[in-house]
Formats: sequence, C-alpha cells, structure tokens
Amino acid sequence: MRLETLAVHAGARPDPATGAIAPPLYLSTTFERAADGSYPRGYIYTRHGNPNREALEEAMAALEGGAVAMAFASGSAAAFAVLQALSPGDHVIAPRDLYHGLARLFREIATGWGLSISFVDLTDPVAVEAAIRSNTRVIWVETPSNPMLRITDIARVATMARQVGALCICDNTLATPVLQRPLALGADGVVHSATKYLGGHGDAMGGIVVLKEDGAFARRLREIQITGGAVLSPFESWLILRSLRTLPYRMRAHSENAMRVAAFLSQHPAVEAVHYPGLPEHPGHAVAARQMSMFGGMVSFQVRGGRDAAFQVAARVRWFARATSFGGPESLIEHRASIEGPGTTTPDNLLRLAIGLEHPDDLIEDLDQALRGLL
Repeated sequence: MRLETLAVHAGARPDPATGAIAPPLYLSTTFERAADGSYPRGYIYTRHGNPNREALEEAMAALEGGAVAMAFASGSAAAFAVLQALSPGDHVIAPRDLYHGLARLFREIATGWGLSISFVDLTDPVAVEAAIRSNTRVIWVETPSNPMLRITDIARVATMARQVGALCICDNTLATPVLQRPLALGADGVVHSATKYLGGHGDAMGGIVVLKEDGAFARRLREIQITGGAVLSPFESWLILRSLRTLPYRMRAHSENAMRVAAFLSQHPAVEAVHYPGLPEHPGHAVAARQMSMFGGMVSFQVRGGRDAAFQVAARVRWFARATSFGGPESLIEHRASIEGPGTTTPDNLLRLAIGLEHPDDLIEDLDQALRGLL
C-alpha cells in the first residue's frame, strides 16, 4: 500500500455502534466491567488504554513500518520514556546539535539517575565510533537536526549501534515518515514530537515512539507509559489522527516552499549562510538525498550584521509570526539563540524559519523586504 493510501486508512474503521466514518471521541476515563469482573471490551481505564489513542498508535506504527507505537503527552515525554527504560550506568551517545529541550533533559535530568551522556558530532562516523563504550545502550540520532539542519547517515550509525548491541533511536520529527523512514534504514526506534508536522495545525501537543520490534524494550516502554501516566489525551489523539490523513500532501507543500525560500536566501546579499539540506552546497546534501525523498519545511539562515541585524529582520517580516515551534500551516520566524539561552551553540545571527503552506512567492517577497532594510 502506498503512503498516501496508508495515511488515510491506517487506524481507521467505521464505528461499530453507528457506522460513523469519522471516529467518535471517547472521553471516558473509565470503562465498565462485566458481571464476572472481566473487561470483555478490552478497556479498563484511559491511562491503560483508550480507543482514540490506540487508533493513533496503530496508524503511526503502520506509517513508520514498525511493530508497535506508544503515544505520550508530548515529544519530550516520549524521549524521556526512552531514557527511563534504560538502567543506571548505561551510556547514551547524543548529537551535539540537538533540540535544546532534549539537550537539557539529557544533561540536567538523565544524568541524575546514573545515565552517562556523550555529545558527539554524529555527522562524523569516526567520532561516533570513538565515543562507543562497552556500556553504550542507545545512540540517539536527530536528522535533520534542529536548528542547524545537519544530516546524519542513519544506516551507518544504525550499523555501528547494532555491532555493539545498542539501540539506534532516531528523532524523525522534522522529516516525518513521509520524507524519511529510519526503521527501513536500520534504526530500532523512532521518536516524534507529534505537536509539529503530525498534528499539523498548532492545536495539539503529543509525542510518539515507534519501535521496530515488539520485544522486551517495547514491553518496558509500555510499562513506563501506563504506570508513569504521561499518556496522550483522547482529544489530542483524535486531533493528531485526523491530521495524519493529509500528512503526505502537507509535507510536500512544506518541502517545496522551503526549497524555494532556501534557494532565494542563498543568493541574497544580506545573508551570510543558509542551512538547508536540499541545497547542493549543504555538506550533508548527498546523504540527505540518499535517505530522504524531499528535504523538509525548516530553513535556518545567518544574517550579515550579527544579533542586532537578525532581530531587525524578525521585526520587519509581515507574513512570518515571531513564535517558536513548526509544522503548522502558518510560517514562523525565531531567533533561536535567545530561546535556547546561556550555553547555546547556535550562532547569534541565526534565524530559524518554519516554512508554512502560504504561497512561496509571498514568503520570499516578505523576507526580501525585511532583509533589504539591512543593505
């Protein structure tokens, strides 16, 4: 089955009670037992299972080509659960260019219960191999990375992880299964902030973990999901499942628009550098072209003139909202270093663009007028 068809039908079936094609919303927190004390309908309590959440999990497992999926209250909660499934003394390798919320989670929380974390340039296989220890249990991949859009060779890192008995877990938030299939490239698991492209409308927060195998690690993760209780609500499960139906077409539009914007910025005299893997001059372009079908909807660029110039550009735009996040229909602009705060490695003149679904010519004209104010 092709991806567009799968996106429409995965996790979908007519409601058995009414025949409704659009799934009903099951807000109940508890479910009735039979007279003999059993649960013949399969549901006990919404923390344990809910029809809306299970439909979303089924759909995400199908889209990523995995055996099992679990939906959490946020992308951070999903990543946190993966770390909680490890044991004190275990070692994790993570990329240096990493979503700053996860970097804080790794540095400030995960180390507190005995995990050791090595931050490595994952685009350099020699550096990855040198960082591997006898107790390495996870190599965490984020590609494209946020916000520098660096590209990691998933297949190569997955092979290195497999050789030492570690898991390769790939954050696939920026690419989604439409543009990149990490499990097919050898990764053991995929993590998403479903708040972004999967939700697609900026109105639902969630996180997803998809695993290639339904084995011991999956059982441990499910135990953490149910017992820890950071589960996705029925309503947000319903919203995100609704949005999956249009995901392939939205991702194409985001990617096509972003490619146009990146090409424009790469020629602009007020721009110092553009970070977008679709550009042939991007250092990770060849790897991205091999493992991605398109290059995604995020573009980062550095403005000539430093921090003040970057803020001037962000202040002048008309169609880009000055806000964090990405993946919705509207385009956003953000000065990342000021969001990430002290210790950030993001350049002070960098602006991150979340390219939305507007006409690309309007976005280009808007950026042009904002940048020309610097000339």
